Amino acid sequence: MQNNKKKSRIPFRLVNNLPIVEVEINGSTLSFILDTGVRSSILFSLEASDSVQFRNTSPLFLQGLGAGGTIEALKSLNNKVKVGDAMDWNHSIYIIFDSSLNFSPRMGIPIHGILGNEFFQNFIVKINYSSQFITIYDPKKYSLKSCKKCEDLPLNFVGSKPYISLKVASQEKEEEVKLLVDSGSSDVIWLFDDYDFIKETPKNYFKDFLGLGLSGNIFGKRARIPDLILGNYHLKEVNTSFPEEIAIMKARYYEDRDGSLGGGFLSRFTVTFDYGNKLVRFKKNSKFNDPFNYNMSGITLEHDGMELVKEKQQSPVFSDRANQFDNFTRNSVSITTEIHFSLVPKYVVAEVREGSPAALAGIEKGDEVISINGKPSYQYELYQLIEMFSTDEGKRIYIEFKRGLYTNRVKFYLKSVF
Repeated sequence: MQNNKKKSRIPFRLVNNLPIVEVEINGSTLSFILDTGVRSSILFSLEASDSVQFRNTSPLFLQGLGAGGTIEALKSLNNKVKVGDAMDWNHSIYIIFDSSLNFSPRMGIPIHGILGNEFFQNFIVKINYSSQFITIYDPKKYSLKSCKKCEDLPLNFVGSKPYISLKVASQEKEEEVKLLVDSGSSDVIWLFDDYDFIKETPKNYFKDFLGLGLSGNIFGKRARIPDLILGNYHLKEVNTSFPEEIAIMKARYYEDRDGSLGGGFLSRFTVTFDYGNKLVRFKKNSKFNDPFNYNMSGITLEHDGMELVKEKQQSPVFSDRANQFDNFTRNSVSITTEIHFSLVPKYVVAEVREGSPAALAGIEKGDEVISINGKPSYQYELYQLIEMFSTDEGKRIYIEFKRGLYTNRVKFYLKSVF
């Protein structure tokens, strides 16, 4: 900690349940996902790496979740990394130059990399998802006090990654599962086995795109489990993802791992990690009882660069005019129209879930979204569109889209599978 401080308070931005923090690498400021599910820091934006000078590099291959194989990377040693008042003069960074691995389009904001578990190893780290602040403490000057409203769980480490044990339950049975604590996943929970939660009659799941891993896209099934139990905390009807086996083969190398616990769960708490004492603390926040929503439209959108748009803007012009026959001034108002050109984000359909309302309405992968409910799509942030598709079953959605040289407008209603 710089200046021998006891603690440092670091703001972050919460996007899709993921904490995004500013990280300074060798003097350049970038945006990173704070990710407990990754051991080391990774930089994967080629544009960002052009502006950062790296030291002591050597080539290697990396593999992560996804159906693909290994990817080429560089390992860089002795980098100067600063987060808030925390400084590391000997930080290792893995640099990936595969342009297809880019989280920014799906997030709608620039994401340059992942800040891994090395950040947590020397501090006590409290993530307040409600206030969107991270507080890091010097463990030599601070220790956790008892908390009657909190649940403390032991952390188990495998390859420096943190695991905890929770329970998943239905009316018929209860199972204890060992889960990787993964703040870099936006989902609530991933389970590698279905524990009889997946039913064909009546069918209680749907197949979907689950996310982007280091080794490619991840697909699987989404369903709900009746009860997720953490000590005295019970979460009901929890959205749960069951990834395809081919995408999680590497994760299966640790036999005791049953899945992952992601930001959809963590964001309902203030979470404090004390790696030194192998402990994690959960204290529920105002989002704890929020319903578990998901994208009912079936559309996955992504940012696809910028485009030039022309907009008309009308503004009043006021003038004063003295009348030669009267002893007073007459005021007049006229309206002028100005043409403004501006660069705005362009959104395209990255995935469409089979059998979803959007698919049945005729929307296809690659379509450019022009407007939603009569409002130009560029006037929305990407996360706002995700929220729009994830609430109010039965809500009517009008989408105007462009396919090639032609535009079309379709209507559908949000519909839950569950």
